Amino acid sequence: MQTLYDKLVDSHTVRRLDEDGRRVLLYIDRTVLNEYTSPQAFTGLRKAGRSVWRPEAALGTVDHVNPTRADRGAAMADDQAARQASYFDENCRDFGIELYDVLHPAQGIEHVVMTETGRVLPGMVIAAGDSHTTTYGALGALGFGIGTSDIEHYLATQTLIYSRLRTMRVTVSGRLGAGVRSKDIVMALIRKIGASGATGYAIEFTGDAITALSVEARMTICNMAVECGARGAIIAPDDKVFAYLDGLPFAPSAALREQALSAWRDLRSDEGAVFDRNVFLAGADIAPMITWGTSPDQAMTIDDRIPDPAAEPDENRRRDMNRALDYMGLRPGMRANEITIAHAFIGSCTNARIEDLRDAARVLRDRRIAPGVRGIVVPGSSAVRRAAEAEGLDSVFLDAGFEWRQSGCSMCLAMNDDILGPGERCASSTNRNFEGRQGTGSRTHLMSPAMVAAAAVRGHIADSRQLQKDG
Repeated sequence: MQTLYDKLVDSHTVRRLDEDGRRVLLYIDRTVLNEYTSPQAFTGLRKAGRSVWRPEAALGTVDHVNPTRADRGAAMADDQAARQASYFDENCRDFGIELYDVLHPAQGIEHVVMTETGRVLPGMVIAAGDSHTTTYGALGALGFGIGTSDIEHYLATQTLIYSRLRTMRVTVSGRLGAGVRSKDIVMALIRKIGASGATGYAIEFTGDAITALSVEARMTICNMAVECGARGAIIAPDDKVFAYLDGLPFAPSAALREQALSAWRDLRSDEGAVFDRNVFLAGADIAPMITWGTSPDQAMTIDDRIPDPAAEPDENRRRDMNRALDYMGLRPGMRANEITIAHAFIGSCTNARIEDLRDAARVLRDRRIAPGVRGIVVPGSSAVRRAAEAEGLDSVFLDAGFEWRQSGCSMCLAMNDDILGPGERCASSTNRNFEGRQGTGSRTHLMSPAMVAAAAVRGHIADSRQLQKDG
């Protein structure tokens, strides 16, 4: 009996590198490259005089350092960003790799573009120079992040040396309550097992609450699984996945679809397969979540109070809690609605797909954001932006007082024009709330897009469910 993870690894093993097969040479089906993590890999190829083994299996997209202003052009004001984008263009051109530059109609955040074009298919193994490559598990693929030297090795050989992970099954039973999103599921998991609770594991998500989610909602869960240490996250593909892929540019053509479906339907863990660890969550017990600290596991429900470090028996955790509260300018016992914000950001590879924008727009329709709050919406891709405009969502955001931007990583990380200042507090739909993540001294509270919208309207962290009732 095998887990889905073991099936994917076995089907891509070129050669065992030890007696028990824990260390293998693994074939990688596809990759995506960005301007920030790829330069050294290409430089290494150039110095060694090597070509890219299968350039058609790679895609390049500019997403990390590019500006997202509505009127952006090809030029970048930041010299370093401009050099990175220029060198990336040169590398993709010289090595025969398709590139989505900032003016390309398909440009977007790598993990959004890969899935929406059908480049990620069930049963694939995909490695890329970004930890949130785990997103692809939502489609029944194994995705994981790799370092620069691994990128070079992959480009030259289409393979990587890989060590098998242990397996963890996370079962989310029952039904979610009204207004509870997939972001809340994964944040509840991270809070439960800790920021390193899945280190060394590949997670398979199962249960009725997971099956009920849309494909895009599943992407959010697999994307953020890395925040509890997982180096892989998988959900067995089903009819929702097959429908999502139907007709996408890189998905199997009509002539091959039935053959593909036959293979994809076998992609699931065998009944009786043994996992190294099992974790259980009850869907009915999950509520909208926010982070209060500087790690994704320092989180609470919207109804909780900020915990008191004095009640924490573990000395290291107590120290980390005190440091986080000091950095965030908060105190134990505070309620979420006492935390005022100056910025509201909806974007990132975690929560900037069309369903995310619809969800936030439902809260914002016929409302205005609070005085003193700056709201920014950055669609995950140019295609998402066009789809949102076709539905009139851009007007909802603009009428509410949000800025409507071009696609890119934007305020997820301080690597572009969209940066917070010291002490500025942001309600954010992103995946990390580390110190300085959105700018030196910035203060980040993670939550779902609907919760970000609610915070923007109230001027403080608020329960999106209440606004929907009010509406």
